[in-house]
Amino acid sequence: MEPDRRYRRACRSQPGRCRPRDQILALQAMSDRNSGTTASVGLIEGGTRRNVVPAYARAGIDVRGATQPEMNRITRAVLGLAARNPKARLKIAGGTNRPPMERTPQIAALFEKAQEIAKELDIDLREAFVGGGSDGNFCAALGVPVLDGIGAVVGGAHARTEHVVMAEIPRRTTLLAALIEGFRLQ
Repeated sequence: MEPDRRYRRACRSQPGRCRPRDQILALQAMSDRNSGTTASVGLIEGGTRRNVVPAYARAGIDVRGATQPEMNRITRAVLGLAARNPKARLKIAGGTNRPPMERTPQIAALFEKAQEIAKELDIDLREAFVGGGSDGNFCAALGVPVLDGIGAVVGGAHARTEHVVMAEIPRRTTLLAALIEGFRLQ
């Protein structure tokens, strides 16, 4: 929401109607973990002091989906949000910055091949969907099979405790070399 004197007056007369809480709860309710879709509000800011009715509130959101139809659904839902107080304005900016990496038969076949090579090296390679985004999403959207997250073993993603598991680097390097060699010989 943008700063506006009318909004501040509306908040004084109806204090419960101007908080971003309703929009945040509506955004979070759009998540559908069964379909791999998440909507999370990761940044909230507004106001100038604790004892002053804020003229604006801003929330930064992250939306992720497993399929393009799901991304289309949640995008429509976000764009359909409206201010609950007629004297307030809701401005939605931004958009999708990469397509989802959908699991295709080609990606599944590539993973099976990687899993066979990993098994020969006594490495337990498991498939996982985490809903993240990488440059691989762009390649996958073009129909190119992609293995994402096959590099270093990490922990604490996107947190202050994020780290690489150093003891796993030699094993993962061996796996990557074997994958490259395995595909080179085909």
